[in-house]
Amino acid sequence: MNEKLLVELTVFVLSVFVGFEVISKVPSMLHTPLMSATNAIHGIVVVGAMLVAGAAIGGPAGRAIGIAAMILATINVVGGFAVTGRMLQMFKAKPSDAPAGDARR
Repeated sequence: MNEKLLVELTVFVLSVFVGFEVISKVPSMLHTPLMSATNAIHGIVVVGAMLVAGAAIGGPAGRAIGIAAMILATINVVGGFAVTGRMLQMFKAKPSDAPAGDARR
């Protein structure tokens, strides 16, 4: 097995475990704001995927991986913003049924 590949797989496996541990410690009510805050990071992933797809590092396989990464990252960004938008709608003030001049107590 190639030594570089072994190092990359080790880093990947460790990052999966660390990511799982970090996210599992976040209270459930904070998951949506956390996802909203990371949308900028996912935007950077989209740009990186575009660069990889454009440069086609590794020939056709590199192009396929780059395009797949770009599609998945774009879906993640759009979904994150959609969920954030729905979350923010929950906190908006609901319009009152009574006219503005009607002051019932």
